[in-house]
Parts: sequence; C-alpha cells; structure tokens
Amino acid sequence: MVVTKTTSGPELNPQHCNVEGVRNQRTEGTLLERELDKPVKEQPPSRERWRPLSRTHKILFAVTLVAYATIIVAVFSTSRLVALDWEVMKWKPYEQWPQVWDFLNYYVIAGQRGPAAIAVSAWLGWRSWRTKSWRPLLVLGVSLVLLNMSVGAVKIGTGRLGPHYAHIYGSNEIFLGGDIFPSGHTANAVVTWGVVAYLATRWRRTGAVLASWTGLSVGATTVYLGTHWVTDVVAGWCAGALVLLALPLFEPIITSADERLCRYWAENIAPRLRERFAGRGGNRPGGRTSVPVRHDQKRTSVPMARDHRDIASRANRSVPIVS
Repeated sequence: MVVTKTTSGPELNPQHCNVEGVRNQRTEGTLLERELDKPVKEQPPSRERWRPLSRTHKILFAVTLVAYATIIVAVFSTSRLVALDWEVMKWKPYEQWPQVWDFLNYYVIAGQRGPAAIAVSAWLGWRSWRTKSWRPLLVLGVSLVLLNMSVGAVKIGTGRLGPHYAHIYGSNEIFLGGDIFPSGHTANAVVTWGVVAYLATRWRRTGAVLASWTGLSVGATTVYLGTHWVTDVVAGWCAGALVLLALPLFEPIITSADERLCRYWAENIAPRLRERFAGRGGNRPGGRTSVPVRHDQKRTSVPMARDHRDIASRANRSVPIVS
C-alpha cells in the first residue's frame, strides 16, 4: 500500500499507513451515530419532578401565614375583632333575610368534608382512570391529611365555643371545650374545591374563580346561619389557602407514590385481572359474544354482508362469481 498524503499531526506516522487509527475513527463515528439515532424517552407531564417555588408563591405563602397568625393572636387577646364577632351575632343575619334560610341551609353542605370529598373523589377517580395515573387521588388525599392535621390541631388547642353556645358577652369563648375555631366548613370548601382547580389542565382560571367563590360563599353562609363567628371564617379562609399553597412542596412524595402504585398495578394486579377475565370476551369491548344454544338446535353460520364496492368491482370481471 502506498501513502499518497501524509499528515503533520504527532499521532500519525508519515512513514507508515495508520490503518488502526482509521478503523478506530470509523468505529467511534458509527457508535456516535447510533447514539444520536436512539429515540429520547420523554417523561410524561404527570411524572414531572418538583420544581422550586417562585418568588410570588413564597410571598403569598408568607402573607397568608402572617394573616392566619394575626387572627389567632387577635382572638386570644380579645381584640376589636372579637367585638365585631359579637356585633354580628347580635344583629342575627338569619332574621334579617329569613327567605333564604332553607336554601343556604342546604348550600352549606358544599363545605362539609364528607359530601364534598365524595363528589370530588368521583371526578378525580375518573381523571385517574383517564390519565392512567394515581396522582389526582393522591393530591386530594395529601390535601385532606394536611387540612385535618393543621385545622384540627388549632381547633383542639383553642377550644372555642360557637355563637349559639356563648356564655359571657364580649369574651373570646376559648378553652371551653369547643371546636369552632377556625371554621372547618370554610377551610374544607377552600381545599376540596381548590384541588379541582389545582389539577385542572383546561379552564384552570375558571376553576380557580369557581373554587374561590365556593369558599367565600360557604364561609359567609356559616356566619348567616349563626354557626360561626366572623373570625372563625376568616381563619378558615387562611387555613385552607395555606394548605393549597403548601401542596407543591409535597409533589416529590406524590410523584414517588404514583410511580410505585403504577408499577405495583402493572406487575401484580393487572396480570391477575387478565387471567381472571381472559375467558370472558363478551364483557370486553370488541369481544366475541357467545349465544346459548339448545341441545336440539344445530349451529348455523350467519352469512356476512358484503361490501357494495367489492361487489361492484368484481361484477366487471369475466369470471363469474359463485356464491
């Protein structure tokens, strides 16, 4: 072999042909092309990892937390907010507008934990089945746990009585064995319906507006019915907003639990379901439906309808069609 062109690089010898170097270069180039041709597996949107909170999110969380703490201190110190509670209680809103009592007495159920959670769980269950992910139900479960722990602790710690059970005019009615502060109806309405807006992929702004309206109206309804003080409702709004603002902090836990549940379902539950319902094709879409036949009845094949286009194309042939 004759070398017609040499390179001045230190790695190649101008006296001999560098066959091994050429082979290595070709091999490395082929491997690089194969790596570039491999499809990149993108992670589904529902499995994205946690992202740091934005500055606006942190500011909202801090402002809401300060407002919540301020209301608690105001109730403990029997401030002017407690005097406002008594003024509204003496005014008795349910006597001012008695014509809407029946409607609002049913409407406040939208803030009860049981009915609201059942309604939202049904919709989120459908979302989980549609997206093949447990994330919607996990987000609801985490939010309800946070709500029960945070609001329940404050309820037990304050022990405040409601307007219907107040003893001394002008007192804050705390440490008397009650569980009225903050308002559970209000906080639950904010969290439960706020989760729907939190998980919405379309019409998120509309969902946020409806969730805000539900939380505000349920809180105002409890004041109208006389079951809560004004400070109870304001504290319930703050407590529910804090839970919603804290949800992104638990996204890594929710994502990890979602991946484990999906893996467990695919490896353990799904194969068992396939084995159990393998012979029941009639229960599946597109399966063959078996028709019961009596012992004295013969099985006959049902003629299938022919496509008119096929018949028209075969009619032009010289060979006759035998059916």
